[in-house]
Amino acid sequence: MEGFRRTVAEKVVEVFGPGGRVTGLDALAGDASSRRYFRAVIEGEGGPGSAIVMSWNDSGLPISSEELAVFEKPPEELPFLNVHRFLAAAGVRVPAVHGHWVDEGLMLLEDLGDVCLWDRVRGAAEAEVIRWYQKAIDELLVLQVGGTRARNDHCMGFRQAFDRRLYLWEFAHFIEYGLEEGDKGSLGAVERRILDEAFERIAGHLDSRPRVLNHRDYHSWNLMVHDDAVAVIDFQDALLAPAQYDLASLLNDRETDQVVKQAVEDQLVTYYLEGLRKWGEPRPARDEFRETYLLSALQRDFKVVGRFRYLELVKGKPGYKRYIPPTLKRIGRNLRRAPGLEQLIPVLAGHFEEIA
Repeated sequence: MEGFRRTVAEKVVEVFGPGGRVTGLDALAGDASSRRYFRAVIEGEGGPGSAIVMSWNDSGLPISSEELAVFEKPPEELPFLNVHRFLAAAGVRVPAVHGHWVDEGLMLLEDLGDVCLWDRVRGAAEAEVIRWYQKAIDELLVLQVGGTRARNDHCMGFRQAFDRRLYLWEFAHFIEYGLEEGDKGSLGAVERRILDEAFERIAGHLDSRPRVLNHRDYHSWNLMVHDDAVAVIDFQDALLAPAQYDLASLLNDRETDQVVKQAVEDQLVTYYLEGLRKWGEPRPARDEFRETYLLSALQRDFKVVGRFRYLELVKGKPGYKRYIPPTLKRIGRNLRRAPGLEQLIPVLAGHFEEIA
């Protein structure tokens, strides 16, 4: 750790000048990837007071999601920096990059504080919940509409897409780790056929929808509250997908059901649609938009169950498993709302009591 501290101190001086001194270096909660984060307290004139240190263990150019390794050749640039440059130019509020040393696996970022959107809305009055999620939707529209209009294929987000292959990869991940690995019991042949047919149908529908730039993980834990605004982090997996995908991520993730009740969700979906109109985009038919929104939410929640079980069973990261029960409850709720998927409920209820 002392060697790492000295390296960070050297980089701070390199970026902020000889007056910058690191007087504290505290580990922060990480995410589901191999990246580690620290807060460096910086004293001296000209410095920002603090900065976030991103560190990664491998010496290559990491992409946090292995299923997105779709390029014929390895990327020539760190995906975080590539997507950051595009989003910043498009007007999305992302943390400033103070300095980066890719070969050393180190980056210095603007410190946006410790309050994510979920921290801000948890326990808040409904009016405050709506106000903050509207801020998040406003920023999402900058990313999706403004970003798509500014399309630049040098940005990796425009060179990979949520397509049928990726949807089915994530459904298979759910079956392998969410269902058949561990204590949930293997699927019978009839159950497997019902699931496969439904997942094929969902993947086909989503694959046929128009695609715009998406963050891919636009949820309440990747949005930081800073200066009474919402800033966006963890965007390196950006890709092309239906517009509903990020909106479904925002309103259907982990424990958001505690504050985003169905009436609030409906109001926020309407706010998003009205936002499209203000941006000069054609407003889609609400029923058609709603179907793709629900299927996006379901597909993503199936992926989440499989992913969080994978993190527990394979990666030795059990901290995410507490989010699986509320995610399963939401799957049950949305299966009852989405047309033509009711037959999945008895199949899944036999393995997950939360879906019954």
